[in-house]
Amino acid sequence: MTPRTLVLRFLFSAKLTRESQKQSQFCLCQPVGLSGIQAAGKKHVFLLPVLNEADLEEQFVRGSGPGGQATNKTSNCVVLKHIPTGVVVKCHETRSVELNRKRAREILQEKLDIVYKGEESELLKQKEESRIRKQVKRKKVNENLEKKRLFKKTIAEEESG
Repeated sequence: MTPRTLVLRFLFSAKLTRESQKQSQFCLCQPVGLSGIQAAGKKHVFLLPVLNEADLEEQFVRGSGPGGQATNKTSNCVVLKHIPTGVVVKCHETRSVELNRKRAREILQEKLDIVYKGEESELLKQKEESRIRKQVKRKKVNENLEKKRLFKKTIAEEESG
């Protein structure tokens, strides 16, 4: 949610009295502190290790996979190696070399976070929480399906009996 939409939502939700109109005009003129609000969908900001460019070895290789001749001829696949740890990341998500370079660095930061912090890594904790949520959801769905089956079975028995 951008600061502007946040201010507009605030304006439309406020009661239109003299006092709130003054407050609304103030919010439109000076949206103070709105830059610190996180965008929608981003719940956590992780503290990932900083990459030193001197510690990186970067190569551009030919991509592979679907895409035919266009994929096989262009060298837009980025292979990034962190020399101190030996962690290697390969990124070929887009056709753009710059976007692949940026994404490879993001992936490398996540991998280094896992290497340095191990089990205490926030990314691992988040993935584990997500896995547990999915497991609980799957269990509830299966329980509901079983209840439906039993319900249909009892209805069928009542109709036949």
